[in-house]
Amino acid sequence: MKTLLYILALSSILFASAEDVASCKKCHPTIASEFESSMHKKSSIYDDKVHAAIWDKHPAKAKDNYNCAECHTPNATSKEASHEGITCISCHTITSVEKHAARNKNVYAKDKHTLFSAEKGRETEVVKYKTTTTWYGDKTSIGSAYHDIDYTNKDYYTGEMCMGCHSHKQNSHQFDVCRTEEAGAKTEKENCITCHMPKIGGTATTIRKSATHAYHGFAGARVEPRMLAKYVDFNFKKSAKGFDVTLHNKAPHDLMSHPLRVVQLRVTIVRNEKHTDLKTHSFVRAIGHEGKPTFPWLATEIVKNNMIKANEKRVVSFDDAIQSGDKVEVVLGFYIVNPKVLKKLNLEGDKEINKFTVLKSQYFNVK
Repeated sequence: MKTLLYILALSSILFASAEDVASCKKCHPTIASEFESSMHKKSSIYDDKVHAAIWDKHPAKAKDNYNCAECHTPNATSKEASHEGITCISCHTITSVEKHAARNKNVYAKDKHTLFSAEKGRETEVVKYKTTTTWYGDKTSIGSAYHDIDYTNKDYYTGEMCMGCHSHKQNSHQFDVCRTEEAGAKTEKENCITCHMPKIGGTATTIRKSATHAYHGFAGARVEPRMLAKYVDFNFKKSAKGFDVTLHNKAPHDLMSHPLRVVQLRVTIVRNEKHTDLKTHSFVRAIGHEGKPTFPWLATEIVKNNMIKANEKRVVSFDDAIQSGDKVEVVLGFYIVNPKVLKKLNLEGDKEINKFTVLKSQYFNVK
């Protein structure tokens, strides 16, 4: 009877995990807590204000044709389940990625009992749950009682498994609304995962202790952007007319790939405790039609693109006189949504969306 109850309980956990992150929390409390604050968890129109605002304007809404679901709510089988957004199962059951012109497609494993993961030194293992008992009655177990773990899928070591949703998206005009260079998902040393899921302190599971685990909050523009600050370098140099600030984007993709984002460089000269703000420089990739910005589904061209490119060193010159003893403060930050678009999306009163977020700041002493 106890065995039957255990099997039923186990089956309910496995079934629930397809739509409910809470079931994973039993063994992965730290990771689950991080995931709860992530934009993967908040990917649906119910939790992402920006996505909801865009969907409210989309002509497909009138037909109730939510064609964003394939990436934003991939496991939803009902409207109630779509509140879950992307779940643990969504990412950990991707077997491969099909490449298509309009957008890529994730291929999911039919067996939800086996989850894919990556761990150095275990690239050839498929860990199945097993218990052994010694002659003295001591029991030891291997693996998880709730799912098997397949470490053999190479896409989980290179970040290729992210490219089903994060590679590119074309609209009906065969125009790339957004695109992330796939060069960032080719090597094990540096890829999507090593940047956006960096190793941080703490065990990944309560079953087997580890010193570190991959951050499951998914660092990005909306969550923990300062984790990505190490991929931006500043350089300061005096010039004949004033000074130059060099911005080095060390990421394998544009500094910001979303067409709604606006990156700004803000520079201030501090002299004798007086602060003088200089001209703000903005960087965008604006999409539109016939030279004017439009909603993504109407776009046919890039209206403006001065976004800092992959691995680019962008020099910004200032013709402002500086002198010995001055301090020059350099701040690089961004808006989640271009302030010029907020009114069209009915988001102008939202403090979170209106906030200027600092990615990195640094002082330079003038000699």
